[in-house]
Parts: sequence; C-alpha cells; structure tokens
Amino acid sequence: MADGTAGQPGQRREQLLDAADRVIWRDGPGASMNAIAAEAGITKPILYRHFSDKHGLYQALAERHTAGLLAAVRAALARPLERRDLVEAVLDTYLAAIESRPQVYRFLTHPEAGDGLGPGGPLAPALQRIADELAAAIRLQVDLGPQADLLAETWGRGITGMVLAAGDWWLDRRPCSREAMVRSLADLLWGRLAAAGQRPVAATAAPPDPAPARP
Repeated sequence: MADGTAGQPGQRREQLLDAADRVIWRDGPGASMNAIAAEAGITKPILYRHFSDKHGLYQALAERHTAGLLAAVRAALARPLERRDLVEAVLDTYLAAIESRPQVYRFLTHPEAGDGLGPGGPLAPALQRIADELAAAIRLQVDLGPQADLLAETWGRGITGMVLAAGDWWLDRRPCSREAMVRSLADLLWGRLAAAGQRPVAATAAPPDPAPARP
C-alpha cells in the first residue's frame, strides 16, 4: 500500500481531496474517513497525517468547494440589475450552487452526530463571508436611513440564515422548481427592500474583495 508521501505535499493533498470528492458523491453525508482512505489507496492514519482529523478534512473540502460559490455571489451582487431582479439573481446563484453538488452540500452541512460542528457545519465560514458580502452590498446600495449600518448587518445575516434553512429544505424535498423557490424567497424579502430608497449610483461601487478563499 502507498505510504501517502509520493509527490509534492500540495499535489498529494489535492489527490486526497479528489478521492474524498469521489466518495462523497457516492456516499453523501455518510462518507467515512475509512472509505476515503481506501479510495485514495492509503490507511486512515496516513489520511490523518495530511488533515489532522476529520474536522481538518471537512475544512479543506469546504474551502475547495466554497471558493466558486463566494465568487458567484459576489458577481451576482455586482450585476447592474433592478433591485428585485438583483435579489432573485443572488438567491438563484446560491440555490443553483447547492443543486449542482447536492452530495457535497449535504456532507458539509450535515456532519455526523457527535462531530461537534455548529450550524452550517464546515460551510459556516463561507456562510459568514456571504453574510458579510450581503451586508456590504445592502449598505452601499440601499438607503436605510440613520439605522443603515445596523439594518445592513442584521439583514445580511438574517437573509443568509433564512436561505440556508430554506435551501436545505428545498434540496431535500424538492417541493417546487428552483425558479419558484427563488420567487417565494424574494417575495418574503421584498417588503422593506422595495420601500427603501436607492443610493446614488456613484456610491454603489462593488464591495472590496474579502480575503481570497482556498481554491
């Protein structure tokens, strides 16, 4: 059996993540470290040597799969659309991402009981960054009066949590099309956003890029 040391460390780590992806696509949230090690042709202790433990593997996979999601959300927020269309574009971006990789999404958001991971699991750091992106966009683009900072931060986090819960239910039950789900969520969000004024175009520059995520 291979000793897990062949190739450069970074290259070997990517090979192990590729093996983990294959097992996750097959087994979903039940993917085990033993199965991942077997897929990679190594033992579990060697797998731990690269990622410390299962939490480390979760985090590495989260970083791999959320870089594209964060970039897509940022791009959607920067699109020159009417406000309602922009809301729907951002919602659709998130739902399309989890729909395209459902097994990976479930693995990252539904870790096994006893893993000690909080709401959102290993996806939590990416969700925090999405909330930050939303708050910055709301602050820059929507005139919310003297409480703008508080409302922007509150809404950024509230929207992220709502979409996480609703998207999880939608992916599991598939009660409607993605388009219908986007409209339903946008309807819920639309009340105060529709009533708020638009900030001047000159003030709507795209928010600064956060620290880059690991590809």
